[in-house]
Amino acid sequence: MTTISSKNIWMRRQQCPCGDWKCYVSYEGDAEETSMASQLVKSETNSSSEAMVAPYVGMVFKSDDDAFEYYSNFARKNGFSIRKERSRLSPQLGIYKRDFVCYRSGFAPMRKKLSGEHHRDRKSVRCGCDAKMHLSKEVVQGVTQWFVVQFSNVHNHELLEDDQVRLLPAYRKIHEADQERILLLSKAGFPIHRIVKVLELEKGIQGGQLPFLERDVRNFVQNRKKIVQENDALLTEKRENDTMELLDICKATKETDEQFVYDFTVDENNKVENIAWSYADSVNAYSMFSDVVYFDTSYRSITYGLIFGAWLGIDNNGRIILFGCALLQDETVGSFVWALQTFIRFMKGRCPQTILTDLDLGLRDAIQSELPSTKHVMSICNILSKLSSWFSLSLGSQFSEFKSEFDALYHAESAEDFELRWSQMVPMFGLGSDKHIVLLHSLQRFWALSYTRDYFLARMATTAYSKSVDAFLKRIFIAQICLRSFFEQVGISNKLQNQPRQEMPYSHIKTYVPIEEHARRILTPFAFNAFQHELVLAMQYAPSEMANGSYLVRHFKKMDGERLVIWIPEDEQIHCSCKEFEYSGILCRHALRVFILKNYFELPERYFLSRWQQESSLVCFDDQEPQQNHDEWFQEFQSLTKTLFAESSITKERSDYIRRELSKELTRLLNEVRDMPESDGLAMDFALSPPE
Repeated sequence: MTTISSKNIWMRRQQCPCGDWKCYVSYEGDAEETSMASQLVKSETNSSSEAMVAPYVGMVFKSDDDAFEYYSNFARKNGFSIRKERSRLSPQLGIYKRDFVCYRSGFAPMRKKLSGEHHRDRKSVRCGCDAKMHLSKEVVQGVTQWFVVQFSNVHNHELLEDDQVRLLPAYRKIHEADQERILLLSKAGFPIHRIVKVLELEKGIQGGQLPFLERDVRNFVQNRKKIVQENDALLTEKRENDTMELLDICKATKETDEQFVYDFTVDENNKVENIAWSYADSVNAYSMFSDVVYFDTSYRSITYGLIFGAWLGIDNNGRIILFGCALLQDETVGSFVWALQTFIRFMKGRCPQTILTDLDLGLRDAIQSELPSTKHVMSICNILSKLSSWFSLSLGSQFSEFKSEFDALYHAESAEDFELRWSQMVPMFGLGSDKHIVLLHSLQRFWALSYTRDYFLARMATTAYSKSVDAFLKRIFIAQICLRSFFEQVGISNKLQNQPRQEMPYSHIKTYVPIEEHARRILTPFAFNAFQHELVLAMQYAPSEMANGSYLVRHFKKMDGERLVIWIPEDEQIHCSCKEFEYSGILCRHALRVFILKNYFELPERYFLSRWQQESSLVCFDDQEPQQNHDEWFQEFQSLTKTLFAESSITKERSDYIRRELSKELTRLLNEVRDMPESDGLAMDFALSPPE
């Protein structure tokens, strides 16, 4: 009976973004072809080797398998093959007799034909040949040995030549490496005769010299397809059962948590196709940080054949937010359209300002259809991860140089500069007809920085954020064996993301410019560190005022070129040609240099986006009870301290005693608190200050 593993393995999708399976297969094939073509197949027979000693009566073997292998090798070198005939069993010794005979031994049994049935009349190769080797097992001083008790090498048929004996069924073996190659080519759509031809070319041998026949390849492919079909049937049943269980879990979760949301679709047979869900905390977080959403669709379940889509964001402390997730049956435009529609409905009709995705044509079309006012950016980190599989084989030693050129291309200042660099790079590496180069160029406005620089991405297009996403998703996919446990793990990960954690510490003041201290009071540590980095670098730039009141800002070594900074004093507005503020929400070094020149002690409020401010907090969205409890506790603390100081100030003895004992007690309490866990799932979002 065919069985399948219940382990639910999630892997990154490998299909080419153009949707063509053969793109991936052709790469795999080329890589393997290169390595295999360099190796000549070793002859299955070695007629020039020394003749083997013929078996003889009394010959000893350690096991019956050793005896069969020896006799088989002897038979091959002498133009025939053998098969196992009879064996005899005893309670004391187990199998103690073995008979090996020539493949033409005996006669084919007569078949009885039932009326109405038609059978092909195949001529049997059996002709009553009496060549044989009989073995007997004996235990000598506790050691088991097999002795040849009868041997005959007399045949009543012609023996085959070396080039013929290799084609006997006993010697026509398709080795594992060849099996994998055959299945790969078959999956790519190659017919059987083409597969055989490819194998011959790869091995560097003439036609008909493979150690197996074309019909062996055909039988192997057909048998494997049968096994795959049986596995597919079991997988289909498992998927249907587990998806129905997942749907039941969503319904149960909704009954206990009214703010939990989910939706699903069914096919014509009323089987669950797609399912999506989100949590109350996720919906609340989206109301604050909906400006940018990353829709990751890079993982697929091998067991269920489902694509996992995760809607992710970033909070004011630079941490990942899970807005929701979906399991999709495929990556067609229709599935993505449903996913986007469902997500926007979960989020009460609010569309993101920018959506960041992987490189996927179906997803692009769905976004253009459902989110026409949302700016779409394809992740450069996702593209860079594909470059090696796309170009390393064809470019070889030039691949490192190509990556450098591609990086410079990505950072091109303008669309014109991009096109110029592209027209130089493609012929430089001979990639004019490469399908992936054509694909990248057709999608340039979705990923090249010269086209997306003024799209707000909230620092989500960085390598650091991409690594955080990978780590977050890998925690979800650890050792999941069914959709139930997968759903539970998603919920656990979502709760962990929303729990308060020790925040990133503020950096020390570095420039002592007043606007640095002002920004430190407003921004979160994550945003302030990015701001401070730009402010420190601003000191290396020199502004030159132009006639119209704008500025050209240059690096003192001219390594960064020059930037045009437009200053509008009436509205206190500033615009830099680098568009860093539009891209990340953090003022750039060039704009900050002009503000310093203008003797600004504090920056205008518009340059501190609310999403980066300390007040933008995900802690206790709608539940004010914890904060009220903290306020009551703080008032009680203040009352006790006032009373203590009042009572201790009556006499010097009291005052000295309180100072001495209070210091000891506070030190003890502080040490005990520090030994406690940093988080118990409740947010302590308040600060202590001495009474006025």
